[in-house]
Amino acid sequence: MILERMAHWMGPNHPCGYLPGRDARFTYVSPAYPLSPQSYRGLLEEGFRRSGNWVYRPCCIGCSACLPVRLPVHDFRLTRSHRRVLKRNADIDIRVSVARFDERQFQLYVRYLAARHPTETPVSRDAYWSFVSSSWAQTRFVEFRSYSELIGVAVVDHVPGALSAVYTFFDPDAAERSPGSLAILWQILEARRLGREWLYLGYWIGGCRKMEYKARYRPLEALIANRWRRFQVDEPLTSSVL
Repeated sequence: MILERMAHWMGPNHPCGYLPGRDARFTYVSPAYPLSPQSYRGLLEEGFRRSGNWVYRPCCIGCSACLPVRLPVHDFRLTRSHRRVLKRNADIDIRVSVARFDERQFQLYVRYLAARHPTETPVSRDAYWSFVSSSWAQTRFVEFRSYSELIGVAVVDHVPGALSAVYTFFDPDAAERSPGSLAILWQILEARRLGREWLYLGYWIGGCRKMEYKARYRPLEALIANRWRRFQVDEPLTSSVL
């Protein structure tokens, strides 16, 4: 396992942001370890994700609700619902750029958080950038525009053989367009176009409504007992990586 060759540690317990009343704990890869898209691909295979330069996976005591999931893009088939989303957004202009700070994207992120994840603490530009960017990742920002108006941004990491969906945020006033669904569909189709095998989607968390959208994209694979295999979201599963 690639983690065995890296310095890492377990963080302290803290309130879980997904399941109320539970504590969460993460294993972190040391930020001193020289990461790259190649080594990060190996960590994705072992159930890790990144937040900024920090690479982590859950290791919660007494809870194994978080399952790393990915989608084999060449086996994916569009449903009627997916086709409706694409048709509804046929006028959208999509632009891909390297990761660099953009004030318009930041302001859209602020609006998105205010509508979807409100807090009393204002979001700073530094906090935003340290969350979405990374000094070692090959990150792309995918803009979705309607008549030059920015309505959504998908942050995507490129690794050998795969794409990894980092984060998506969008204009709350454009919710009827299903911009989150559009972003995932674009990433699936882009991974297929590039000849990649997988789109990594982070964690499936049973009982968490915020994660229910991932069940709309099939077939899903989950990391279970240190092996990736097809799974249905209603299966009673436990991940050995947690």
